[in-house]
Amino acid sequence: MNIILTNDDGIWAVGLRCLARELERAGHSVHVVAPLTEQSAVGHAVTLSLPLRTREVREDHFRGTGVSGTPVDCVKMALGTVFRFQPDLLISGINSGANVGVDVLYSGTVAAATEAALVGTPSLAVSVDHFNPGDLTEQARYTAGLLDRIDWQGLPAKRVLNLNFPDCPLEQSRGLKCCPQTSAVYEDWYEKRRDPRGRDYYWLCGEILKENLEPETDRTLLTQGSITLTPLTFDFTDRELMRKLEQSTGSIS
Repeated sequence: MNIILTNDDGIWAVGLRCLARELERAGHSVHVVAPLTEQSAVGHAVTLSLPLRTREVREDHFRGTGVSGTPVDCVKMALGTVFRFQPDLLISGINSGANVGVDVLYSGTVAAATEAALVGTPSLAVSVDHFNPGDLTEQARYTAGLLDRIDWQGLPAKRVLNLNFPDCPLEQSRGLKCCPQTSAVYEDWYEKRRDPRGRDYYWLCGEILKENLEPETDRTLLTQGSITLTPLTFDFTDRELMRKLEQSTGSIS
């Protein structure tokens, strides 16, 4: 397949490098267009008030284009008027840190995949439940092998497949589980600290409490050691509530 590969951890990230290598070993044509700097948790941000610059990255056994913008900027440039790639698939990842539940709203990784899906390109977001992975070769190899098991052209329009690996060697995982997102959200707080000049600053912290997690959802299964796969759709319309509002407001035509 002809694949565009991007991420939100930046073009030098270990997950992207491992995935590029394993996709090429599997016989795919890979075009890397990724941020020049880390863009974690930027969501679906698009650069409007600054120019975008590109940099060709050429190293041993790696070729890619770095973009001075967000993951969504990278996808827009790759699919739009700058590079004009015609991919069969866009893959975003492998991200350092899981993207489950409400994470998909914050994640630059998922946003890149969403941008591709919105314009009709099948897409896959890939993450691992570890913030500082040393090597992701086995996860990358698994991802490359999974591509042949999915009918990409047969997926409904404007869908993203969200794949997450647990924080353990793959041979110790509990295998692949297709599952829904958890509805649990983060309990946030800001930790107050002081810089070397004596000035206060604040660092965002947060966690999803275990008691709020539903069984057989992505965060629960991932913690238990499963590889999770969740199909995402981005029509946020609450149709049941819309019908009730039509009745209560008399707006039914």
